[in-house]
Amino acid sequence: MAAPQDKDYVIACGKLASALSISIAAARRKVDLVAAREDVRDNAGRLLIAQRLLVESEGVGQESRQLLDVLLEAVKEEENYLGDD
Repeated sequence: MAAPQDKDYVIACGKLASALSISIAAARRKVDLVAAREDVRDNAGRLLIAQRLLVESEGVGQESRQLLDVLLEAVKEEENYLGDD
């Protein structure tokens, strides 16, 4: 039987998965990979990594949305252009 997980860690991984549009298992693997790189082995450290990745993903998402908005704005001379089929 699998060991019980820390509730806060599971919630943080769930939020990370939701923010990145990936599965919870993929979010846990992502946290585990960063934890291995940083040589973090305890649950508290993994929780901090999951929270940090969540904050980083929220910043990237906002920047991406702003960039997409800028790219989708019509240029003044092209705003009434109709393409030929």
